[in-house]
Amino acid sequence: MRVILYTGKGGVGKTSIAAATAAACARRGLRTLVMSTDAAHSLGDSLDQELGDEPRQVAPGLFAQEVNALHELEHNWERIHHYLASLFNSQGIDDIVAEEMASPPGMEEIASLMWIKHHAERSDYEVLIVDCAPTGETLQLLAFPDVARWYLNKIFPIERRVMKVARPMVQPFLSIPLPSDEIFGSVRSLLTSLESMKSVLGDPRVCTVRIVLNLEKMVIKEAQRAYTYLNLYDYLTDAICVNRVLPDDVVDVYFDDWRRQQKRYAAQVRATFDPLPIFSAPLFDHEVVGVAQLSELAHALYGDQDPAAILSQARPQRVRKDGSDYVLTLDLGFATKEAVSLSQRDDELYVTVGAYKRELALPRVLRGTVTDGAHLEEGQLSIRFTRQGA
Repeated sequence: MRVILYTGKGGVGKTSIAAATAAACARRGLRTLVMSTDAAHSLGDSLDQELGDEPRQVAPGLFAQEVNALHELEHNWERIHHYLASLFNSQGIDDIVAEEMASPPGMEEIASLMWIKHHAERSDYEVLIVDCAPTGETLQLLAFPDVARWYLNKIFPIERRVMKVARPMVQPFLSIPLPSDEIFGSVRSLLTSLESMKSVLGDPRVCTVRIVLNLEKMVIKEAQRAYTYLNLYDYLTDAICVNRVLPDDVVDVYFDDWRRQQKRYAAQVRATFDPLPIFSAPLFDHEVVGVAQLSELAHALYGDQDPAAILSQARPQRVRKDGSDYVLTLDLGFATKEAVSLSQRDDELYVTVGAYKRELALPRVLRGTVTDGAHLEEGQLSIRFTRQGA
């Protein structure tokens, strides 16, 4: 099953792009499911259909689903949900509020991963399009398998042994219920399932990420950071989708400055994300709602290209840890040492190659670091970052 994740800053039209891609895949004869993992679901609004917790057919070959974290917790991890609700209830919290609080932070992401795993195992669909939450939540989603592996191997066994010994002695003196061994069993099952998701999401032959953006400064900055993080987590980004571009044939003084600004930012996007393919969709003169109009959007975006294809295998930017340092590697093609220069300002790195300057937004793990040398070999620029005072 082909899996495509769409992410981007809130409000860029990510849901419309994801739904349009799904509609285009279905029109090509591929059995396609588009799934929303955003708590503020708008996929049903985009398709102009009522959606629920289970996949529903909305057009020939096209199915849609909106994941509900509370529903997933109640039905699939009943023991965990019951324990959390009783824990909050024991502290005098109202029953209804306790039920709501029993869906802890991150459950939307966990529930989404479980559904991706479910669909991947059953292979009921040829293409799965995931309309992810805004960028920050998406990065949490993609980090969960690694976090689950670490917790499962390092912390969970210790917690379980300690609790097994201490529970009989400590419980009589506490006003809150301690987790039983059955609860730990349910948590272990959940963590094991999450850890196994890396084999799906981390396989570039199956899963790729596409970043949706508008030609605005704040949006482009966030897209740059998202792209760096995706490389840090070793996920393949295969395309950039630029949405709501002003058409050249719009003749109005009111839009002149806006158009000039968009052209300037379009050049910045090309310089930043090259050699990734960049697809653009215009700002339509009507609302894009319903399968027919979403298909129109998909045609404007992809033309005759297969939207389900892996559009690029390029990994022009990678981050790895080397001891206590980090090494950022950039593919600079045929650049020579004499043509390359570096400068850093706060969490932004500027790489100049000849007359061209590339601005990189550094991930949070590199904040507080400084560049400590660089090495260029066969077009690969490796930049070392070290902690100040280390």
